[in-house]
Amino acid sequence: MSPSSVATRARSKVRTGDTPEPSRSKAGPARRRRTDGRRWAPLGFLAPFGTLFAVTFVAPICYALYESLYKLHRSGLGLAPPSEVFTGLSNYTDALGDHAFTASIVRVVLIGLVQVPLMLGLALVLALLLDARRTPFKRFFRLSFFLPYAIPGVIGGLMWSFLYQPDVSPIADALGRIGLHVDFTSDGMLPWSVGNMLTWGWTGYNMIVIHSALKAIPGEFTEAAELDGCTGWRLAWHIKIPMVRPALVMTTVFSIIGMAQLYNEPVIMKAVAPNLAGDWTPIMAAQNEVAANNYHAAATRSVILALVIFVLSFGFMRFVNKRGGAQ
Repeated sequence: MSPSSVATRARSKVRTGDTPEPSRSKAGPARRRRTDGRRWAPLGFLAPFGTLFAVTFVAPICYALYESLYKLHRSGLGLAPPSEVFTGLSNYTDALGDHAFTASIVRVVLIGLVQVPLMLGLALVLALLLDARRTPFKRFFRLSFFLPYAIPGVIGGLMWSFLYQPDVSPIADALGRIGLHVDFTSDGMLPWSVGNMLTWGWTGYNMIVIHSALKAIPGEFTEAAELDGCTGWRLAWHIKIPMVRPALVMTTVFSIIGMAQLYNEPVIMKAVAPNLAGDWTPIMAAQNEVAANNYHAAATRSVILALVIFVLSFGFMRFVNKRGGAQ
């Protein structure tokens, strides 16, 4: 067959539509389905956490916000069941106008301004000592520093209550022998006593977190610094502390949140300090409203405390980010 006849036959097939269409890949839709499946697969793994987070965290917050907008209204002689009445922000006005509640917030913030830096500073020093090469008995000291955190908080609070009790306190007795008469349960000493209990119980935990961050520092950095003559505390200040900055920020945020939720230690201290008010902390004030069946006021105080925690934590993070950007 001549080339001209082959070309003529091809043109005739084009005109009659006999030319087969380019084959479309049948794997296209299947490939798209596999791509879509891979795209949505992470959501399947996140679904259990998301469900628990919504049920145990988001839902209670939304319910507390809802409860804080209502009050119980009693009519007549109060014999009929009370009804819920929408009052808007009236509960928030009452809570912020309560001097005892606002004083409890200020008290906790002032305690945190002193206690949190001291605790984290002590935890950092202990972590640096454990990370030093020449520190002996590292395992023993690591366990000793962490042991107070392993003791349940209630037991630790009872122990310190005994040590603070004026009649039987060995600490007060020892100070009295040298002419220092200290009452750890007085109004002026209560914030320091509670702050000491928190420092004793949580320094070991923060020390472990910071020490773990120190262990993650690559050895090349410290070796290069030592070759340049940077050793001892200079090595800690210029190399180690800047590299554990994320751990310090994290422990500070956790400490701020924990301080705002202060409850166990003051409640236990009431057994030896009758002058400690029942609304000494915001959580105690909210618990008092719950005991009085005033759940709307308790929800209001809880929401205000959550906002205070958010403002303090977010403000600290903004401050740290600005300082980091400036450097």
